[in-house]
Amino acid sequence: MSDQIVLTTEMMAVLAILAFTIFMFVSEIVRVDVAAVIVMVLLGLTSLVPNFPGLVPPQDLFIGFGSNAVISIIAVMIIGVGLDKTGAMAQLAAKILKVAGTTESRIIAFISGTVAFISSFMQNIGAAALFMPVVARISRRTNIPLSRLLMPMGYCAILGGTMTMIGSSPLILLNDLIITSNNSLPDSIDQMSTFSLFSVTPIGIAMVVAGVLYFIVLGKYVLPVTKTETAEPGKTSDYFEEIYKIKGEIYEVKITSDTDEQVVGATIETIEALDINVQIIAARSANDLRVAPARDINVWVGTELALLGSVENVKAFTDKYNLKFKNELDAFSEILTPTSAGISELVITPSSSLINKSINELRMRKRYGTSVLAIYRGGEVIREDLRHHVFQSGDTIVVHSKWQDLYNLSKDRDFVVVTDFPHEETRPHKFMHALTFFLIALSLVLFTELRLSIALMVGAIGMIVSGVLSIDEAYKAVGWQSVFLLASLIPLGMAVETTGTAAWIAQETLNILGDVPIWVLQAAIAVLGTIFTLVMSNVGATVLLVPLAVNIAIKVGADPALFALTVALATSNSFFIPTHQVNALIMGPAGYRVKDFMKAGAPMTIIFLIIMLVMLNILY
Repeated sequence: MSDQIVLTTEMMAVLAILAFTIFMFVSEIVRVDVAAVIVMVLLGLTSLVPNFPGLVPPQDLFIGFGSNAVISIIAVMIIGVGLDKTGAMAQLAAKILKVAGTTESRIIAFISGTVAFISSFMQNIGAAALFMPVVARISRRTNIPLSRLLMPMGYCAILGGTMTMIGSSPLILLNDLIITSNNSLPDSIDQMSTFSLFSVTPIGIAMVVAGVLYFIVLGKYVLPVTKTETAEPGKTSDYFEEIYKIKGEIYEVKITSDTDEQVVGATIETIEALDINVQIIAARSANDLRVAPARDINVWVGTELALLGSVENVKAFTDKYNLKFKNELDAFSEILTPTSAGISELVITPSSSLINKSINELRMRKRYGTSVLAIYRGGEVIREDLRHHVFQSGDTIVVHSKWQDLYNLSKDRDFVVVTDFPHEETRPHKFMHALTFFLIALSLVLFTELRLSIALMVGAIGMIVSGVLSIDEAYKAVGWQSVFLLASLIPLGMAVETTGTAAWIAQETLNILGDVPIWVLQAAIAVLGTIFTLVMSNVGATVLLVPLAVNIAIKVGADPALFALTVALATSNSFFIPTHQVNALIMGPAGYRVKDFMKAGAPMTIIFLIIMLVMLNILY
C-alpha cells in the first residue's frame, strides 16, 4: 500500500467544518439550505486566513451552481411541471390509484416500486423529480400527508439505482475504474473482469423489496406527518356540514339491466324528483362524462352516476331502485378529486340579472356547470324543492362544480365567489409536445454519451419553446431550496477530497481495524463508502475508495473486483441526512427536517448494508 498519510492543518480545518455542518443540520438553528450556504461562504472565507491557502479556491466556490447535478435537477423539475401542465401526471396518478386504491401501504408499495424500476435505467434524481407531481396529486386526492409518501418514493429511487450498472453514477463509473486499476495490478494478480448491465440486478431487487417492506411494516413509526400540509382550498370541510348540513360525501353508482324501469331511460330531473335525498353531480354514458349534467339528459343501462349525499341515503336509493353501488370512485376518480372539483359559495349581487329567476329558468347546470345544493337566505337554509325557488339579492348559493367552471363563473358580475378554490390552467392540447420532448430527453440520456444536464435541458427548453410552459412558469417550477442545498454542499465535498481528508479518514479507519477477517474488511469499506457519500458526492467517494479497496483486497487475498463493487454500491447508501440529490429534492416540498431523515434513514442505512453484504457474498 502507499505511504502513510499525515494529518495536516488543512485536513483539521475540513474536519472542523464537517463537524460544524453536521451540528447545523442536526440542531436546525437555521433552515438546512441556509446552513449549507453558510458553510459554503465559510469555506470561501478561509482564503483570508494569513499563511493559509484556503480550503476551496475562490474561483471554484460557486461551481456547484453550474454543476451537472444541479443543472440536471433544474431541468428535470421543469420537465416534470411541463408534463403535469398537460394533464399527463394527473392521468398517471389516476391509474396508480385505480390499481393501488387509497390504502397508504398499497400506494407506497406501488409508487415506490414503480419509481425504483424507472431508476434502474434512468438517473434516480430524474425519476424522483418526474414522479413528484404524481405523488403530490395522489396525496391531495387520498388526503394522505405528502410527507408520508415522498420519503418512501425518494429512498426507493435511490435503491432502484442499484438494479443495473447504469442506474447510478458510481456504478456507471465502476467499470472504467476497474480498467484503470487493471493497468497497475502486479503481473501475479489476475486482471479483474468488468461487470455486465445486469450483474447487480439480484442485489438491487433485494434492496428495493427490503425498502418497500420497511416502509410498509415500519412506516407508521418512522414516517413523519409534517405541519406543512394544509387542507385543500375549496374542499368540503366541517364548515359546510355545520352551516348547510352538507357533508360532501360522493359515491358512484351504476345503472344495470336489473335497475328499476323508473330510472332506466329517465332524465336527471325525473330521477332527482323521486325524493331520493341525494344530488346527481356527474354522469358518464360511454365516453361522455359530464359534471353538473343538464336536467334533460337521459340515463340508460351502463350509465354511471356520481351522487352527493350521505352513504345511508345513497344506499337506500340503490337498494330501492336496484342500482350497483361502488365502494370507490372509478369513472369519476379524476374529475371529482378535490383538486378538480368541490363545493363553494356564491352570493347574488344586487345588480344581478338572476334576481327573481328560478334555477329551472336559468338552467344552472347547463349554463354554468354547477349543481345547486342549497340556498341560504335570511338565516334560513333552503334545501327542499330548490328548482322552483327564485333568487333574491344577497342569496348565498351553495354549489358543486369543477374549479375550472367556477373560475369562469367568477368573472360573471351576477355572482361573487366567496370560497377560495384552486385554479390550475392545464394545456391538454400540448400533451404531444410535452411527451415528444420528454422522450427526446430520455433517449439522449439512455442512448448517447451526452452529459445528463445537457440531455435534460434539451427537454426543458423544448417544453418552453413549444408553449407547454411559459418561461415564468419554468422559473416557478424550480425548487430553489433544493438547488441551493445541493449547490452549496458541493464545495464542501471538494474540500474533503482535495485536501486528502477523505483518504486520511479511510487510512485511519483501516489502521484501527488491524488484522481482521476478510468480511470485516469488506464491511468496513462499505461503512466508509456510506460515511463518505454523506459528506461528499457519491462519484467523488467512489473514485477515492475504489483504488483503496482494490489495494486492500490484494493485500489480504480477497477478490478485488468484489471489493470495488462493494464501494460502488455503498456510495448509494445515502439515507441518513439530506445530502443526496434525491433527499435534497424532496425535503422542501414535504417539509422534512433533518431529524426526519435521521429517524427513517438510520434503520434503512443498516438494512442496506446487511442486504448488500449478504447478497454480494452469496452471488460472488
